[in-house]
Amino acid sequence: MDLPIRKELFWDINAAELDPVKHRRLIIERVFSLGTLDELRVILQFYGKEIIREEIMKVGYLDPKTFSFVVSYLKIPKTKMTCYIRKQLRPQHWT
Repeated sequence: MDLPIRKELFWDINAAELDPVKHRRLIIERVFSLGTLDELRVILQFYGKEIIREEIMKVGYLDPKTFSFVVSYLKIPKTKMTCYIRKQLRPQHWT
């Protein structure tokens, strides 16, 4: 991977084999969830906001804080986010 992003974000896979185009959803998801502000700037510059919007809407899970940031920053209706739809399909026993 040629992007200046910490390899530690990809602890569960071989980061050297990551293709920035082929694995863009994984890269975007990890940087939004675990990356620094500088790493976020790198992917925004590399992919652009539109591609990031398309890919982040398809991510299966985002923690609540990241979800709120993504919805607010990228101006995505939460009902268009796959992780939100999945959460609504699995109601909690107690809240």
